[in-house]
Amino acid sequence: MAVGFYTPPFYPLNNLSPHAIEYDGRLYPTAEHAYMAAKLSDHEAKEAIRNARSPQMAKELANVTYKDIRDPEWENKKLSIMEDVIRTKLSQHPEVRQALQDSGDEEIVEDSPTDYFWGEGKDGSGQNHLGKLWMKLRAEL
Repeated sequence: MAVGFYTPPFYPLNNLSPHAIEYDGRLYPTAEHAYMAAKLSDHEAKEAIRNARSPQMAKELANVTYKDIRDPEWENKKLSIMEDVIRTKLSQHPEVRQALQDSGDEEIVEDSPTDYFWGEGKDGSGQNHLGKLWMKLRAEL
């Protein structure tokens, strides 16, 4: 049985969970805020994302409002940045570490019906890169 991010005991693994992280010298309200800010090279845009009222707003700012100033190397960096962000979250929150340990040996799945890169997508054919990163970190614990 796969472990999904949206189920209560494993929600701490979700980038939208309310676990603030100190990342790159700044405090971000969620891992999603930190990841979205990392997409950009402009300091003011990064600050706008960091100060966004919700993770969804941070995502919209990064992907819509500021999409034209995205780091040109982003596609080559995004997996390593995501790993760094969630590794930071794991190191700063014991409850995230506990949720990861509680997943046992089960497959971890970012059970998003719309994301086929980070998640499994609606039909389960997605690449599940976020789940794979969490399983990598779990193996290191």
